[in-house]
Amino acid sequence: MNRKILVAIDGSVHSSSCLDYLIRLFRNDQEFHVDLLGVASAYASTPVQLEERQKRFCGYLQDASNRLLRNGFSEERVSCSVSTGAFGVAASIHQHLLRGKYDSLLIGRRGMGRIGELLLGSVSAELLNRCHETPVWLLDGNVASTRFLLAVHSSPNSLLAADHLAFILSSCPEAEVFLYHSFALFGSTPVAPIENFERLWGTDWCAKHLDFDTCLYQAHTRILLDNGIEERQITPVLPHRDFEVGHDLFRQAQRHGCGTIVTGRRSANEAKGLLGGVSDRMVRQAENLAIWIVG
Repeated sequence: MNRKILVAIDGSVHSSSCLDYLIRLFRNDQEFHVDLLGVASAYASTPVQLEERQKRFCGYLQDASNRLLRNGFSEERVSCSVSTGAFGVAASIHQHLLRGKYDSLLIGRRGMGRIGELLLGSVSAELLNRCHETPVWLLDGNVASTRFLLAVHSSPNSLLAADHLAFILSSCPEAEVFLYHSFALFGSTPVAPIENFERLWGTDWCAKHLDFDTCLYQAHTRILLDNGIEERQITPVLPHRDFEVGHDLFRQAQRHGCGTIVTGRRSANEAKGLLGGVSDRMVRQAENLAIWIVG
């Protein structure tokens, strides 16, 4: 089954790292398609300035496309487009994402610094707030590992994250998936009502596979297996209790050599704490990691 991803390109080292990430993971996957998008912002621009900016972005896209083609991607698997960004860069990317019915969005985080990004916001932060209907892959730095840490939680969105991961990796036999659940040292996230799971997977499947007493390790594994991930690719890691879940996930990713963390998140209408949800904090703190946010 074809998979299609949208990649934001701006000629920076961050979008260059995104290309390297895709090449390492999907160069041999003939069903994996990449759409490269450049957004030439029209804000406070004269027609001449906008035209020059569009030409510059066309050059960025051509360079990015050639790089993919030199590294195993066929012409049929790569396409390019430029948007004028009349409503802002993040809004333009989001609109393109919705129109194209993509399976995910990949964006490299710009080097604005952790404090600057926290206080001022960024394109990547705005896209995370906007994009709840499509998984967002956020890349920080250079990621070479083909190992994935799947954050296991007792929520439907966590199972959706497993489903997304299995769908994307179904033609990547070299990929490895580590399942891990982190307990918060103080307090815990309540288990979602059973009907929330049944709406997505049905009563019979839930009755057979939902193992709440073992943090849904079995359910996550079942979804991976049912969607093409082989048992040899899956490694359960014993759960652990820590002061801060996000920090614990980073530590486990490093311990097991994982370059990507995959996690579900609360829906847009669910309340978060003062400092945001776990996924929000992880995005702000990630270094030399890819984080896939689903939900």
